[in-house]
Amino acid sequence: MKLNRKKLQEAVGAEILSNEQADRLWSFLEKHPTAGPRFDFTHVLYYMGGLTAIGAMTVFMTLGWENFGGWGIFGISMAYAVFGVIMANMFRSRGYHVPAAICATFTVAMTPLAIYGLQQAMGWWPDSTQYQDYHRYIRYHWLYMEFGTLVVGAVMAYVYRYPFLQMVIAATLWYLSMDLAAMIAGGRPDRELRANVSMWFGLANILFAFYVDFRSRKSADYSFWLYLAGVLAFWGGMTSLDSSSEVSRFFYFVINLLMIGFGVLISRRVFVIFGGIGCSFYLGHLAFSVFKASWLFPIALAAIGFVIIYLGVLWQKNEKKMTATMRSYLPDSLKEMLDNRSA
Repeated sequence: MKLNRKKLQEAVGAEILSNEQADRLWSFLEKHPTAGPRFDFTHVLYYMGGLTAIGAMTVFMTLGWENFGGWGIFGISMAYAVFGVIMANMFRSRGYHVPAAICATFTVAMTPLAIYGLQQAMGWWPDSTQYQDYHRYIRYHWLYMEFGTLVVGAVMAYVYRYPFLQMVIAATLWYLSMDLAAMIAGGRPDRELRANVSMWFGLANILFAFYVDFRSRKSADYSFWLYLAGVLAFWGGMTSLDSSSEVSRFFYFVINLLMIGFGVLISRRVFVIFGGIGCSFYLGHLAFSVFKASWLFPIALAAIGFVIIYLGVLWQKNEKKMTATMRSYLPDSLKEMLDNRSA
């Protein structure tokens, strides 16, 4: 819901507010700007600069850094991390919360490189792979870097309380799910093992994200990135599994439908998007494999589509009443969380 001066004038025209009330409300809102991200030129510059700096020290790291040796890499990484903390504190003290969050996230993003340099310096690195491969290949010995990043990320999130810090934590959890499969397999895991580990790890991550969402229901949204990583791992693993029967494929379709319903319930679009993609996959399978020679299937599917549209109309007409009825069975704390997230 976007509120601007024009909307307030429309409320005056509808005799909901007086001119004086509209002016006082607008003046109040101007004195209390949001500290969160907005889609404007200033914030685009913030995130463009921050993600460029983070990417330079992670995904776009070059082989030239290997010339510094283990201790050199570790020392430079620590210097950058300290610089990130100094900048985060400076921006936070001046009320620039978005740049402060980006700088704090940059510090967390330096953790894998610092651990890699320390392992190289101490002679603990097990093979000839390099840091540049961390974001490209699945290896069990990345686990030390990932667990270290999670610890540093948890500490920084506790100190700074910025939701954007969860971005690096979520990405690390996603990496961790894949590398755990390599550790379990003792090498390169097969497709089925990777899919199963990813699916169950993603489900655990979704439950953890829901717990974080519940605990932070009265504050900022700290669970967005955790939900994203969990859904990617869960849905990606489930979709990658080999389905040998139509029953299992139909069960896949049902799970995707449940994801859509769950996403609507807790106001998380990521569940709806991936659930919708999964449903499309299943319907495509029916159209091109099961009923490829049937003239009746497109007609039946079109009819189902119009029924769904009609159900949407009914839901829109009775949404408040039905939502209130369903939520009346939930605990007060959970209702509070849903109300805050859907506001």
